Amino acid sequence: MVVSSPSAVEECFTTNDIVFANRPPLTLSKYISYNCTTLSSASYGDHWRNLRRISTLDVFSSNRLNVFTGIRRDEIKIFLNKLYSFSSHDFAKVELKPMLMELTFNIIVRMVAGKQYDGKEVTGKDKAEAKQFREMMKEIFEYAGASYLGDFLPFLQWFDYQGFLNRVVRLGKRTDGFLQDLIDEHRCDDKASSESRNETMISHLLCLQESQPEYYTDEIIKGLILDIVLAGTESSAGTLEWAMSNLLNHREVLEKAKNELDLQIGEESMMDESDLSKLPYLLNIITETLRLHPPGPLLLPHLSSQECSVGGYHVESNTWLLVNVWAIHRDPEFWDDAIEFKPERFESPGQGSETYKFIPFGLGGGHVLGWVLQIVL
Repeated sequence: MVVSSPSAVEECFTTNDIVFANRPPLTLSKYISYNCTTLSSASYGDHWRNLRRISTLDVFSSNRLNVFTGIRRDEIKIFLNKLYSFSSHDFAKVELKPMLMELTFNIIVRMVAGKQYDGKEVTGKDKAEAKQFREMMKEIFEYAGASYLGDFLPFLQWFDYQGFLNRVVRLGKRTDGFLQDLIDEHRCDDKASSESRNETMISHLLCLQESQPEYYTDEIIKGLILDIVLAGTESSAGTLEWAMSNLLNHREVLEKAKNELDLQIGEESMMDESDLSKLPYLLNIITETLRLHPPGPLLLPHLSSQECSVGGYHVESNTWLLVNVWAIHRDPEFWDDAIEFKPERFESPGQGSETYKFIPFGLGGGHVLGWVLQIVL
């Protein structure tokens, strides 16, 4: 079932929220996501609630994210220096896409594992390790970006149609081995020096593992690492790229954003994450970019656990639910000038604003986008 209207989405995730709380058992999730037990692939239940608790309290809490503020600022400065080196002597064309991928990847991996896995600064053993990690993540992205026919026609799995099963089994083993090595490396470092504790997400979770081993198993930690890297790198880089593209094609918006940054931050200062509250127009640019170019045009699929009714239609149990965010965000019935880039549409919420029709996926990357916009502007 594909849902493409706000009213149907609301009905699915309010009235029928528990019914659609499960995830379909995708073949890729079985072999890559520890038999569908990661936060993004697990169905509703005690295990999912435990993962949600760990993520809320120990991974994505404000206190934990604030610990890594220095890492994010450091990577932004590296990015700025690279931009400057390209154009400090003369006008130069810069391809932002690979630079943004490097930026988001390094931010995520440094927060998770304390390693810099991209850039000229990476050498020796770390360079080989970085190459291996990037190749594995690229392969997972490629498989995740396309449907496997065996998930819809199970008989194709009997003879491994197109060799898909063999490939993902090998990939799953390689990924698991790599992530386990990261954990073991941190475990050894933590034993050797107590000062390294809590400096990375892995170290923090290993510290908690000592007191609550039943909740913080190695497999749960590996699953969290995998979800964070997969969800936070390519999607963030893609959103940053679309934001810059929209600004360059709408000079009046670019000028208005520049004036806000100059007024609130100044030309000599670098914006801080706490400055976002003073930059409402920048936040509107972020929101409008995510509206027109959602990182996931179709949200992760859900699975009905029992029969229900949506929009007057009978829905059988074990029905896949796909939410077409791209269509909802561009539907002229719900948006004025639906395909136009207009950050102003999100001003003054509650006074004719269209915010309520927006499905907020990925707003957490706002501070990074703000830094990049300030740098480029």
